[in-house]
Amino acid sequence: MELLEIFGYFGALLIGVVLGLIGGGGSILTVPILVYLLAINPMTATAYSLFVVGTSSLFGAFQNFKKGLVDVKTALVFATPAFIAVYVTRRYIMPALPDAFFSVGTFVMTKNIAIMVFFAAIMLIAAVAMIRDKKKDNEGEEGPISYNYPMIVLEGGVVGVLTGIVGAGGGFLIIPALVLFAKLPMKKAVATSLLIIAIKSLFGFIGDVQTIAIDWVFLGSFTLLSIAGIFLGIYLSKFIPGHKLKKSFGWFVLLMGVYIMYKELG
Repeated sequence: MELLEIFGYFGALLIGVVLGLIGGGGSILTVPILVYLLAINPMTATAYSLFVVGTSSLFGAFQNFKKGLVDVKTALVFATPAFIAVYVTRRYIMPALPDAFFSVGTFVMTKNIAIMVFFAAIMLIAAVAMIRDKKKDNEGEEGPISYNYPMIVLEGGVVGVLTGIVGAGGGFLIIPALVLFAKLPMKKAVATSLLIIAIKSLFGFIGDVQTIAIDWVFLGSFTLLSIAGIFLGIYLSKFIPGHKLKKSFGWFVLLMGVYIMYKELG
């Protein structure tokens, strides 16, 4: 086993640790780890990421469900337009994209480069959201939950397409939407977002199973390491305050996003 491959599997564990420590964001590392450390094609890497993200989020959602923090009805309302959008994106749109978009001199904007550049842009947006992180826990009395359906459909469609392209969960977009469009308290929004991410990611992966050859042994071992990392992260969270790590992780994601931009376009 080569050194980069060893780092790649260690990265799978790290994804879970970050998820366990700060409750989100770790999945955004999945695609760079698969592409740069394990030499997997970006299209396949985004598919694998959907499975890893979906499975990890499902585990997290189950843990929160036992605590009574998951609003299942709200999750289904939000997840419906999102999983339709992500399935259509993975099953039909992504396979239909041309292998090369355009060329400038000797540079050719291939499908793989475009995926990674778009992914880097999403990383930069997510990094800024983590660094700023001015959300406050809304622990007051819960009012009646009301749904802004037009905005939910629009937001679900946008997040579904983004998830379909880059294979990341998009929690940094879903959580504010749950607070704004369904009036959920912050803790419930964070917990409920995991179930939404799990549903739409796994439905998106179903679209990939029909178009991409899946290495189930590799994907299973990578996912198991990530889940083991979640247990480790949850244990470490007893000693390390996750909210203090979030901004530091945000800066790390920012640097990673800049690095990917430079590597692909430089």
